[in-house]
Amino acid sequence: MIVKILAPSAGFTGVSYNTRKVDRNKGELMKTANFGPLMALGQLKPRDYINYLTAISSLNRNVRLPQFHAVISGKGRSYDKAGLTQIAESWLKEMGYGEQPYLIIYHKDTANNHVHIVSARVGRDGKKISSAYEHVRAQRNLSKVLGYDQALRYEFSTRTQFFMILEAKGLPGIDPDEAQIAKKLAGFTLNKSLAASIASLLLMHRNEPDLTAVMKERYDIDLLFHSAEGKKPYGYSIIDHAHETVFKGSEVLPLKELISGIDHTVASSDRSVQPEPAREVIAEPDLYIRPVSIADDVDDQQIHGMRRKRQRKARTNTR
Repeated sequence: MIVKILAPSAGFTGVSYNTRKVDRNKGELMKTANFGPLMALGQLKPRDYINYLTAISSLNRNVRLPQFHAVISGKGRSYDKAGLTQIAESWLKEMGYGEQPYLIIYHKDTANNHVHIVSARVGRDGKKISSAYEHVRAQRNLSKVLGYDQALRYEFSTRTQFFMILEAKGLPGIDPDEAQIAKKLAGFTLNKSLAASIASLLLMHRNEPDLTAVMKERYDIDLLFHSAEGKKPYGYSIIDHAHETVFKGSEVLPLKELISGIDHTVASSDRSVQPEPAREVIAEPDLYIRPVSIADDVDDQQIHGMRRKRQRKARTNTR
């Protein structure tokens, strides 16, 4: 994802340009914010927005080019209009424009989904919004909003684990710098001491009715169980947010040992746990396991082992 700040201008031509896109069905006005009394009115014309932005800008006559116009663009259709709008809002706050009047307009007429942002460089207090190192800050703040800086602070051993961190923390990025990830992977060293400590915690709490909730609430550790739909887990991952480290489950405690002696039926949070039919289980409480299907992150031996079994079966049945 990239961000580009267009050259400032004296008039708010960005409003007219973008609203024409909307009129031609090549764009969509996603959000307007902080336009004061205008927000209470119904259908507004482009001139209404321009007049308001002009009035705000007139509080500082020294700013001769008051229009702030930026574009945030994803690769292809990787980001939809809602995601781009959310990213643009967060980015504006980081750039110091969160309280400014602004418009966000989604464009769908090019190969890459993108949004335009139009605002004023003068605040309601008459002070100019800082433009120091603006272009450098723009990309840096975009990386921050997408969550890449935060996720790269963690220790992880696979690319998939990097995306697990983003998802676990609710961060929107999906197109990181692959070179940065590769560099991070090259420097990974398994923290055996931390792994042993987590293993002790898992053994201590494994018979809890909701192990995942206990680990999250008490230790800020996410347990992500990998499973096919409606099936029992075939692997799991651990994200220790307190120590910013991700483990494959087998690096800490084998799955069989973690769930030993308990019947674990996988269910999503909006379904009740249903036991498997015709199977004897030890009368202990069910363990709620949040299913996550990320097949390329389970242990290599485990996933390749399953593939080898299928391949052998196919060869045996082929005549």
